[in-house]
Amino acid sequence: MSDLLHGINPVAEALSVGTRKPLELILPPGRLAPRLEQLREQAERQKVRIRLLEKPELDRLAGHNRHQQVLLRLPPFIYADFEQLLARWHASGRNAFFLILDGVTDPHNFGAMLRSAEVAGCQGVIVAKDRSCPVTSVVEKTAAGALSHLPLCQVTNLARTIEELKAAGVWCYGLAGEEGAQELFRVDLNRHLALIVGSEGKGLRPNVRKHCDGLLAIPMAGQVGSLNASVAAAIALFEVVRQGKQFSG
Repeated sequence: MSDLLHGINPVAEALSVGTRKPLELILPPGRLAPRLEQLREQAERQKVRIRLLEKPELDRLAGHNRHQQVLLRLPPFIYADFEQLLARWHASGRNAFFLILDGVTDPHNFGAMLRSAEVAGCQGVIVAKDRSCPVTSVVEKTAAGALSHLPLCQVTNLARTIEELKAAGVWCYGLAGEEGAQELFRVDLNRHLALIVGSEGKGLRPNVRKHCDGLLAIPMAGQVGSLNASVAAAIALFEVVRQGKQFSG
């Protein structure tokens, strides 16, 4: 069993610094565009098997035609242990900074959140084993190489994990656009912190919500009542960055 990654940038990142040893690079025959030729040369240097397939076969294997003429076969994705995330935090000498996703099922949103979390300096992302999008080629392509640097952890019970983080001194704030939530930009986020983002349609589940230390809302000036989940996550993550959170000890 293996995973297929597609797209020039994700494949380049996986070949360069990926945590999974590439099994096979798949390209079209004939003269290659410069960036594809660079990938072929890199794979040769790393002694990665190269297979040539005509475009219809690439389309069939990928399941679509948006692969940018390159596929990379990888071993199945391995999730980090929760203890590894805690160790990564303690080894960093910085405040904790985690993103928790409660029921995010759209692969594009999931990948975008992973990308934002990595760029913002998160020490890990936590998802539930159930009601969560798996790591697919669409997720990895949208994440643009983030999973080569960012630990992703699956847990059985998010509420229990939140309580474990709180016991370790981490403040857990949920994003919620509802009355009673504090305005995101008025809360001190310069502390050990986990941000919790709910599903695209229903938001945070009640059982997860009640375990949060507080709820945060992004102020809205327009007529549309909510933001895309990945956009909301990015705004919250980079409000943490703006406050200097990821540089504090």
